Amino acid sequence: MTLNPESELIELRTRIRHSAAHVMADVVTTMFPDAKLGIGPPTDDGFYYDFMVDSPFTPEDLEEIDRRMRLVIAEDHTFEYAEYPREQMNQMNAHEPLKLEVIADIPEDEPISTYTHRDFEDLCAGPHVQSTGRIPAFRLLSVAGAYWRGDESRPMLQRIYGTAFESQTALDEHLDRLEQARLRDHRSLGRDLDLFSVHDETGPGLVIWHPRGARVRGLVEDLWKREHYRWGYDLVYTPHIGRSTLWETSGHLENFKENMFAAMDMEGQEYYLKPMNCPFHIMYYRSGLRSYRDLPMRIGELGSVYRFERGGTLHGMLRVRGMTQDDAHIFCRPDQIADEVNGVLDLTFHLLDMFDFTDYSVMLSTRPDKAVGSEQEWDVATSSLRSTLEERGMSYEVEEGGGAFYGPKIDVHIRDAIGRLWQCTTVQFDFNLPRRFGLTYIGSDGDQHQPYMVHRALFGSMERFMGVLIEHFGGAFPTWLAPVQADVIPIADRHHDYAESVRRRIAQAGLRAETDLRNERMGFKIREAQMRKTPYMLIVGDREIASASVGVRLRSGQDLGALSVEDLIARIVHETAQS
Repeated sequence: MTLNPESELIELRTRIRHSAAHVMADVVTTMFPDAKLGIGPPTDDGFYYDFMVDSPFTPEDLEEIDRRMRLVIAEDHTFEYAEYPREQMNQMNAHEPLKLEVIADIPEDEPISTYTHRDFEDLCAGPHVQSTGRIPAFRLLSVAGAYWRGDESRPMLQRIYGTAFESQTALDEHLDRLEQARLRDHRSLGRDLDLFSVHDETGPGLVIWHPRGARVRGLVEDLWKREHYRWGYDLVYTPHIGRSTLWETSGHLENFKENMFAAMDMEGQEYYLKPMNCPFHIMYYRSGLRSYRDLPMRIGELGSVYRFERGGTLHGMLRVRGMTQDDAHIFCRPDQIADEVNGVLDLTFHLLDMFDFTDYSVMLSTRPDKAVGSEQEWDVATSSLRSTLEERGMSYEVEEGGGAFYGPKIDVHIRDAIGRLWQCTTVQFDFNLPRRFGLTYIGSDGDQHQPYMVHRALFGSMERFMGVLIEHFGGAFPTWLAPVQADVIPIADRHHDYAESVRRRIAQAGLRAETDLRNERMGFKIREAQMRKTPYMLIVGDREIASASVGVRLRSGQDLGALSVEDLIARIVHETAQS
């Protein structure tokens, strides 16, 4: 049997982190005897444990928990496995209400087990390392509130997050990545760079794009539209609301209602904010008689949709309630489906490459429990997507049960500048909606046939993609995408008119510049422009006026010296064209 070193490392880290969570729970219940235990699983990046306590943990508590954990680890206590009858396990946990819930959810035919180290015994199926001394390196990271089982109607618990690795070196590298991620956090950079904001008054998860953020969005949308026209798409605009009968036919009210906003009553009819654009694109298809010669029909839209996401899941621009999807739907014949899915993937990688995303992870997601259509149809659709990936020679993982309710899908995860994966692109096969809406086309035989349908979004949504871009570039957008490409900074008031003339010449060349006319020192203005991550800072004073030039500094701190305005414009145009 061939060993997979990566899989072995993942398994080792899982054991280490699960064991560290148990050691933490041991210490917490020693320090706080009245604490009630929730769950403490390992995660992809670490571990956590949920506790029901009378008051929140303090930073000092965290320090003491850390210190005591190190003592328990140094004592090298063995982890011992045991199984118990359900009734005995319930008796053992009579004082642990949260654990009793977990026990009740364990199927009757599965063993109920514990792991014990020292005198601490916890309900657990494992796995663990052999002993506490096999936890080489860990760090407690933070404390946060967390609803029991993610349900806002349940008690708020205290969740302690930590991480653990097989070596101190691996831990240090992970902590360095966390620090880089903190510095790139799009919520902080979005505020500091004046890109967007979210307000309680307007509602959580609803983003207001500021002028600078809107400029970046506009550049991305212009690129998106241009490339879609080049790749054979037609673009449409559709309403933000639709009658309930539309969502009944589509199946959204049956399968997606918990993610839809409440109905609005209008003249005795119920209307819903649209959670997806697909039914409207279907109605466009139905607006005329379609022939096999009309297919494939590729319909795209930057369409705003609204979904009720739980408050605890909202996260800046990455998880919102109002979003603009870069959506498209392809109506095609059965013999065209493979070419169309391939075309979507080609366009995906073409566009993402323009934003310096070149490393991908691909996931094939299969039939979920809540789904429409027969198993045979799902098998055919899933096999079609699988074959496409394999014919392209693409490696992929399978997420069982992760498909949309109407069909299987391919998700493309992009890896950013510090190695994190983000899910943006999704390509979804749909045999269901064409049938539900009675879509047909006239075939070459003169008979009516049902088209197939492909749903796809390449960036996911403009909000999510913007959040990913901010973190990928650390707010330092490449020159072609920067909201302001050059800040013109006059040294004194007498240089204002020349500075304004420079800005106008740059703007006339189709570039983006601003003039800083504030009554501040030049050094302060330069530092501000660097903090705004403006690619070019143009200093103008007496010498620059005399020589019809600008003093050029880059946001990196490099000083290029004096350039004529024409040469400066040519440089930016060339740099932009190369992107």
